[in-house]
Amino acid sequence: MLTDIRYVTIYVTDQDRALDFYTGGLGLEKRLDFPGPDGRFLTVGLPGSPVQLILWSHAAAAGQPGDAGVPGPLILESEDLRKDFEIMRRRGVTFEESEPVDYPFGVRVEAVDPDGNRISLRQQRKP
Repeated sequence: MLTDIRYVTIYVTDQDRALDFYTGGLGLEKRLDFPGPDGRFLTVGLPGSPVQLILWSHAAAAGQPGDAGVPGPLILESEDLRKDFEIMRRRGVTFEESEPVDYPFGVRVEAVDPDGNRISLRQQRKP
């Protein structure tokens, strides 16, 4: 029986640039970084979470998500999205919206990594 999600792959054209975005911009931590037979195996993750994102080197435009409004390959949850949004914006993260948007389920905003991958940031509505 399956028990956990361990890795999710995000395709990037420059692993060092992606590492800077995901750690310096979004605040994730670097986990693994070593050469492998098929290329550099580089991962990041949220502090305290076992799930890791593989920042896998790939040709430009490969694995890119669809148009605006379509969920990106990664959805991150926040306890205070408006506060996190301001911190990330000061760090240079690019967003599709000028401010987080209220929805019936809570609050959301879409960040964009240097390769155009859309990162959905969410905060659930508190009961």
